[in-house]
Amino acid sequence: MTTRALKVPGIAYGGDYNPEQWPEEVWAEDMRLMAEAGVTMVSVNIFSWALLEPSEGAYDFSRLDRILDLLHAHGIAADLATPTAAPPAWFFVEHPDALPVDKDGRRLSYGSRQTFCPSSPAYREAALRMVGELARRYADHPAVVMWHVHNEYGCHNAECYCDVSAEAFRAWLQDRYASLDALNHAWGTTFWSQWYYDWDQILPPRATGAVPNPTHQLDWRRFCSDALLSLYEAERDVLREAAPSTPATTNFMVMYNFDALDYWRWAPQLDIVSNDHYLQSADPESQIDIALSGDLVRSLAGGPWLLMEHSTGAVNWQPVNRAKTAGELRRNALGHVARGADGIAYFQWRAAKAGAEQWHSAMLPHAGTDSRIWRDVVQLGADLRALEEVRGSVGAAEVAIVWDWNARWAMELPSQPSGELHFQDLVRAWYEPLWRAGVAVDFVRPDSDLSSYRLVLAPSVYLIDDEGAANLTGFAERGGTLAVGFHSGMVDANCHVRLGGYPGAFREALGVRTDELFPLLPGESVGLTGGGTGVLWSERVRLAGAEAVASYTDGPLSGVPAVTRNSHGAGSTWYLATQPDPATLAGLLDLIRRDAGVEPVRKAPEGVEVALRRGAEADYLFLINHAGRDAAVPVAPGAVELLTGKPVAGSVTVAAGEVAVVREPRQG
Repeated sequence: MTTRALKVPGIAYGGDYNPEQWPEEVWAEDMRLMAEAGVTMVSVNIFSWALLEPSEGAYDFSRLDRILDLLHAHGIAADLATPTAAPPAWFFVEHPDALPVDKDGRRLSYGSRQTFCPSSPAYREAALRMVGELARRYADHPAVVMWHVHNEYGCHNAECYCDVSAEAFRAWLQDRYASLDALNHAWGTTFWSQWYYDWDQILPPRATGAVPNPTHQLDWRRFCSDALLSLYEAERDVLREAAPSTPATTNFMVMYNFDALDYWRWAPQLDIVSNDHYLQSADPESQIDIALSGDLVRSLAGGPWLLMEHSTGAVNWQPVNRAKTAGELRRNALGHVARGADGIAYFQWRAAKAGAEQWHSAMLPHAGTDSRIWRDVVQLGADLRALEEVRGSVGAAEVAIVWDWNARWAMELPSQPSGELHFQDLVRAWYEPLWRAGVAVDFVRPDSDLSSYRLVLAPSVYLIDDEGAANLTGFAERGGTLAVGFHSGMVDANCHVRLGGYPGAFREALGVRTDELFPLLPGESVGLTGGGTGVLWSERVRLAGAEAVASYTDGPLSGVPAVTRNSHGAGSTWYLATQPDPATLAGLLDLIRRDAGVEPVRKAPEGVEVALRRGAEADYLFLINHAGRDAAVPVAPGAVELLTGKPVAGSVTVAAGEVAVVREPRQG
């Protein structure tokens, strides 16, 4: 079996490098400044298709030859991209049917990026032809250490509703269901006279007069993710044939505003999992999103991963694009390292002076080297060199949170009991108290091996198949602690309601039964015993073996259980039938994790983020101080603070807004 590892020492550092946007006399300065910043790897060629193939079948690699030779001469590794995310204008002139069509039937125009139909045979043929030329030319180039396949699959064209896509969708459905009878049963097409008698009658869920069939919509989301995955696999296979030992990756987008792809299906197809992550300007505590995303990407990777893109400062695509505050660049980057990143990269190296992203920050900003961003970039390079030994170390968690893209897609379809439920908000609400307490967390599929965990949390698994439900409840039966959030277990893999009372698949294990739901209006809340409140949701819970931990105190459900605990086999199960206010939820999760025997990685003052990576011979304790005051955190005997190289005894003091990374000898 061929092992494809990234051959860049230490924590890789760099960003997207687009020298084709600049005169060649600038390139020498780039090399000098990259050396000053400590850059070790850059991604190149991401959007260069139009330059490499000025007309169909006519190639010009001379510029890319010079770029790769220059990088190698200066000791900088290349993550060489296939430029297939932005086909050139000539392609669309020749193949206008390859342009995507939106839900309303409008064919979009070229002139930006990802303006192609993922199911277009013409696009696939042209893309693979380009990839083949690239692979054969650079398979043995000494600068190339990794293939960067495409760029941010599905960022702008996750769904295309054209006739070609319709045909591909039907083929996908035939492979999934084999017969129309099976499809009609799965989709429940007796409702609203939707029964299909011929495969050709099935269309994508285009704009229609009322609410489309939910299973139709769910299968469409599954198909769209798979259609893009097939493109990735096709490019990867061409690259692998030319260079069998060179690893391939593509940049995921595990961040707040993207949900188009089922990354559990994608991750096993990558040699190295990488991610792009950008902050939401409206998020007052974006460091929590960094941690959540990092933990999820590490879980997808099954270990260390690469941060392929983030920003040194402001982005350009939000309504208001704010710069980062003092120290934020460093805290952000090392926050990703704390969660398992073995590489830190930015979009992009040099800030563009023209084009759609000219106001996006970069490692070398418009202001040049006389800028705070540049000084921070150079400092970060030194930090990452000091953390070289951290590479390859892994996380260690006793708590798992269930994350499933199918459940997310299904719950956020129209005609739910409440349109106010948003999967990532619900998951983050449960994740946040654990982050604040310094409790390590992994993310898992419903069918993952759970044997290494003490506590499994399922904040939002509206859809779950029988195997996943049995896996989660079996975890509790075998001695684990399982906590489930409201509106979970409600439907099966086909979006069919599980009959007999809510919460469906979890009803017996939780020891409760609900016969009616009472979602709360925006701004509405319900009181809880103990003084807290609940928002978003309430339901009429009847105990069926469980005990009430908290009850509603007002409204039509006054006295009805809102939080329950049940003994199930050798373990225990908890059910939260509302969304408690943050303080109440934190208290409940603290109670639940103590019940499961889970302790924080390290007790630290409020505002200090704690994360642990475990190496072969030492542990690496990351302490990120988001508070406005210095904080002392206890450390093990023999500890060394890696960013300063100084030994520390008893405790380490982390200044306000700063970061410490402590190597602790492995105990026992």
